[in-house]
Amino acid sequence: MPGHRLDEIDRKILAELQQDGRMTNVELARRVGISAPPCLRRVRALEEQGFIRGYHAEVDPRELGFEVQVFAMVGLQSQAEADLSAFEARCRSWPLVRECHMLNGEVDFILKCVSPDLSTFQSFLTSQLLTAPNVGSVKTSLVIRGAKDEPGVPFEVLEERLSRSA
Repeated sequence: MPGHRLDEIDRKILAELQQDGRMTNVELARRVGISAPPCLRRVRALEEQGFIRGYHAEVDPRELGFEVQVFAMVGLQSQAEADLSAFEARCRSWPLVRECHMLNGEVDFILKCVSPDLSTFQSFLTSQLLTAPNVGSVKTSLVIRGAKDEPGVPFEVLEERLSRSA
């Protein structure tokens, strides 16, 4: 299990940074119960090993004028690896597409899109997504409201699992 590469202090550091990536190293060290210099070394090691991929601000799309959020379920005509990779690359180039996940089952990909308004999304849908090479079908669902949007992972579940296996 990947979590075994990390000790309890590393997991505490990750959990704290996941909650607040802006805290100072001194505050982080206090929260996890170690001094600042080894805490900073651990954070840098976690970054170098890829456990921490980056730091960013969580912005409110609606406050910035992105009123429309849509999930698009995309079916491709071909699921050959080259075609899947080409579609993923195309999704990375579309600014309105904020997430792209390949699925198993009836739908090949689900895209999370944000747009300032419905007409901007409709224009993207008809001029780019529906006309993209290899796209066979697209079904869209407009988000009415969100009940939960929790980034990261549930560290409490990991800790519970580790304590049961110990």
